[in-house]
Amino acid sequence: MRRAIIMIQDLIMVLVAVALSLILSQSRLSFDAFSYAGLICWAVIVFAAHLLFRYCGLYNTVWRFASTPDFFNILKGCGILTVVLYLTSLAFRYFFQPVAGLNERQFIVFFLVSFTIISAPRLYYRFLRDGASWRILRRAPGGAPIRQALFIGRLSEADVIVRFTRTAVPAEYAIAGIMATESDAPLGTQIQGVPVVAVRPRLVEVLEEYVRGTENLDLVIFGNGAEREIEDYAELVRVARHSGITVVQFSGLSELGQGGRLVLDAVEMETIMRRSAVATDIERIGAFVDGKRVLVTGGAGSIGRVLVKRSLELGAEAVLVADNSEFGIFQLDQLLDDDERGRLTNRIVDVTDRRQMMRIVGEFKPAIIFHAAALKHVPILEENWEAAVETNVFGTLVCAEVAAKCGVPQFLLISSDKAVDPTSVLGVTKRAAEQIVAALHEVHAAPGGNSSGLNGHDNGNRHPGTKFIAVRFGNVFGSNGSVATIFQAQIEAGGPITITDRRMTRYFMTVAEAVDLVIMSATDAEGRQGSDDYAIYMLDMGKPVPILEVAETMIRMAGKSPYTDIPIRFTGVRPGEKLHETLHGENEEVVKLDIAKVFGLRSEVVSWAKIQAGLTTLQAALRDQDKAAAMSVLMGLHEERNTPDRVEPKAAGQSA
Repeated sequence: MRRAIIMIQDLIMVLVAVALSLILSQSRLSFDAFSYAGLICWAVIVFAAHLLFRYCGLYNTVWRFASTPDFFNILKGCGILTVVLYLTSLAFRYFFQPVAGLNERQFIVFFLVSFTIISAPRLYYRFLRDGASWRILRRAPGGAPIRQALFIGRLSEADVIVRFTRTAVPAEYAIAGIMATESDAPLGTQIQGVPVVAVRPRLVEVLEEYVRGTENLDLVIFGNGAEREIEDYAELVRVARHSGITVVQFSGLSELGQGGRLVLDAVEMETIMRRSAVATDIERIGAFVDGKRVLVTGGAGSIGRVLVKRSLELGAEAVLVADNSEFGIFQLDQLLDDDERGRLTNRIVDVTDRRQMMRIVGEFKPAIIFHAAALKHVPILEENWEAAVETNVFGTLVCAEVAAKCGVPQFLLISSDKAVDPTSVLGVTKRAAEQIVAALHEVHAAPGGNSSGLNGHDNGNRHPGTKFIAVRFGNVFGSNGSVATIFQAQIEAGGPITITDRRMTRYFMTVAEAVDLVIMSATDAEGRQGSDDYAIYMLDMGKPVPILEVAETMIRMAGKSPYTDIPIRFTGVRPGEKLHETLHGENEEVVKLDIAKVFGLRSEVVSWAKIQAGLTTLQAALRDQDKAAAMSVLMGLHEERNTPDRVEPKAAGQSA
């Protein structure tokens, strides 16, 4: 309806332009404008104008977003229409008879008048939408003043953001000033009437002056990718938050047809890590999960609960959570909406309980098991090594064997960078879990591979081979027990923040990245066979981040000063800890895949027979409560190289 009204308006303007051009040029036509011949001329002009205006794209844009190219289209349409009418008049004169009172002067005037009166309504509407008068009018209905904001980023983005904040309905905020990240930006100039108030490298200094001298500043908006472009990004966030100003980041546009709203995301610590998030192929992982039945062990944990919710969001038919934490399951339930709760089932169970796991898996019949159940706190597990071995090693063994016996198509272990060249109880138990999965991967990759022999016996009941894989990544920022949660609690308590060693570094990733990597790895593994089949996947997590830098940044973001407001104390490296983690060992070959920043790993694999022998010895050490013997068995599985019991990576056309 709006487009039809605009079309009718333009055609009326064309007729008005014809009349005005004749009047302004004082032309006296030789025929009556309202005669039969005159009305035919009007109709021809209207029809030609409508076709040309549609051809020139005058109706392909929304007026409130009209810009220079749109006005050029009007100029082009009026110009072509003028030329067509002039050539038509020449042809009429040549073939029929001259028309008195019609010459080139009238057509020049027609072109100028038509362009002016067709452009004027669009230009005036843009002025009203962008001007201060319109913003004042928009405040009246709600009675609430528009929030004043500063934008920090590139000038090209500033132009977009200023425009769309002015066209948003209802109005939420207005850009009061622009702080440009370009050092050569023209200070003092204006972008659509908004002044450029600062350029690098004086961003922090100017922001401090601004927040001290402006009482009604409510919002600081960072441009897309500003955390990587601005060296003082964390300090700018600190200054704003210390003054009680909300900090958000521009990440795109949405709802263009309904008013052009900006997408602004809250700035969290994950953004401060200065590493681009790994892009997710939503369509691919969605197609993999959609309609599947998914079981998540440890589904009430920090990673497990996000994995559960993500599976439900991607269209899983049903999700079963197997966890031994009643409170964790309760917390998970609070994160879900009614539809998701309807597809979720919870079971309070210990993953080392083989009988219970057999019953649960047999009844639920999952298409994939995500094994996230694990104990993971390094110093605590040094003292409680028996629990670590039971859960991380034998819990993985039980779940993997149950998956094989019940014919689950896929089993995925969530592993850790602690498994690489391990020096802690956590590391050696996670490495042993990886070895179990890798060995079963080889067994089931062999021709006719199935569940026979997993417990040293064959019950004659066979299922197609299960695909076993492990996914290895670093620290998950914000997960239970991570440095982020520990530091946050220490800051809220007034300090001190405790760090074991100022040299310590760690790889970090977001929970969303971790979960999507897990699903993407399962998606990729589903279709791999032969020499291109990988037992372990790994994420490229960028560069390791100093823990001290994380602590200092979090203190500043809380509006305080490191060492002054919040002291930092160094306590010394704890048993089992490393100064620096690695994501793969020297004997592991990193293989680039067709997935951005996701790699496959090829490494030597301990044979299933040797795994079984080692686990038998490990059970004896547990019964005797002999930590040294248990660690010796686990380290033996990890350290031995090129023995007859070890399986080398498969070559093309070979099977383990």
